[in-house]
Amino acid sequence: MHRIIAAMLAAASCATLAQAQVGPSAPIAQVGPTYTLDQAVSAAGGSAPAADAAGAAVEAARSGRTVAGLRPNPVFQGQIENIGGSGPYKGVRSAESTIGVAIPIELGGKRGARLAVAGAQLSRAEIQAAIVAADVRLQVTQLYVEAVAAERRVATARDQARIAGDALRGASVRVQAGRASPLEQQRADVARINAEANVERQTRLSEAARTNLARRIGRPIDGSLDATLLDRLPAAGVYGPAAPVRTDGTLALAAANADFTIADAGVRLARANRVPDINIGPALRRLEATNDTAAVLAVSIPIPLFNNGRAAIAQAAAQRTQADALRRVTALDVEQAITDAQAQASNAATTARAASGPALAAAQEAARIARIGYREGKFGQLELLDAERTLADTRVAAIDALANYQNARAQLERLTAPAPNGGNQ
Repeated sequence: MHRIIAAMLAAASCATLAQAQVGPSAPIAQVGPTYTLDQAVSAAGGSAPAADAAGAAVEAARSGRTVAGLRPNPVFQGQIENIGGSGPYKGVRSAESTIGVAIPIELGGKRGARLAVAGAQLSRAEIQAAIVAADVRLQVTQLYVEAVAAERRVATARDQARIAGDALRGASVRVQAGRASPLEQQRADVARINAEANVERQTRLSEAARTNLARRIGRPIDGSLDATLLDRLPAAGVYGPAAPVRTDGTLALAAANADFTIADAGVRLARANRVPDINIGPALRRLEATNDTAAVLAVSIPIPLFNNGRAAIAQAAAQRTQADALRRVTALDVEQAITDAQAQASNAATTARAASGPALAAAQEAARIARIGYREGKFGQLELLDAERTLADTRVAAIDALANYQNARAQLERLTAPAPNGGNQ
């Protein structure tokens, strides 16, 4: 009679275990509508300090372009001559008072050169703002993926804890029926304790991941996350041989091109600054002795004796050469980074398909066979525990593989993100 009861309980326990092992893991149920990745990215973009800094830099560059287009201010001039001398020039009887305005006239195309530099700096600031936005999207995506993966790990840990509890009850029945030694019950109890401890650990990690995501987007997360995000894998064969890498239009190369454009405009500005400006000053002069008034016209031109501008041109030319070299280095680095990212995304997709498909199915089947064999006395408890442990590790590996693919895909999208206006400078 005891053996019949033990067999029935063991069968019911195995049925519960089998039901718990269908699929990788169900996500943790959350109340409320699904909070999508796009919503998280949008919220983070509006609250990111880096985005605020980039926006302020764009506004500063716009103001700088306005300043560059302004002409020099006229200068008011005034002077009194022939005072405080001797003889007829004693006191102010022979004073000559002159007042006028000096109007600087820029030559050499300085204003146009300044505008070119300021325009290039504005384009660079706009590209930097796009880089910040792309970085924010990548960071939020990684945090979102980690939060979803952490919730799945919690669900897996809870399933394993439930399985361990059912196994302990089955072992207790077998021991009471005299079909197993008390050692089996102790092993099952140890497995249950470890499984429950793992639930606590994974729950803390899930809460931390969700908190980090909420902190990054600047608002609490209401509702559940999009658990289907991890399951979006490309079809087999989609990531085949890497396509030829084109860095044209990417953010990194656009930034390097903008730096070169700024340096090139700086050379033109340095050449324009070599041309001396003219100051023309119409004025009126009053003669105190005769109480007469006369017009005065003053023209001044600086003499480029000590600073003729050649050193500034040499400096600007060297900076342009440096920017051009860095641009070519950036193109090579971006090509290499994209190639590596393509390979990583392809490998991650392959691993994710295998881990969440054939490998997981094989581990589930092995655990099912071990449960049946243990129930019928063909396998020992060690074989059952080993099969359950392998299944748990495979489920966690499948979650990690899916998360790794999503992160690799996000990294590839970040590297190939298009620049504003195609990055044309």
